[in-house]
Amino acid sequence: MSRIGKKPVPVPSGVTATVSGRTIKMKGAKGELSFTVPEQLKVEKTATGIEIMPIDDTKMARSMWGMSR
Repeated sequence: MSRIGKKPVPVPSGVTATVSGRTIKMKGAKGELSFTVPEQLKVEKTATGIEIMPIDDTKMARSMWGMSR
């Protein structure tokens, strides 16, 4: 199991994060960034930040989970 993948991605104050399907968009004072997560992962926006989790327990999903955070 990925230790880094379990931690939510924090969203600092002054930055807006939007999750739409598999796409994450971050917008702040210095610009905008978007990232599309691989098919093996799902994304949820929570009060503590953005959580990325594997859909199933395959080796590929676990690999992408650790690399996508």
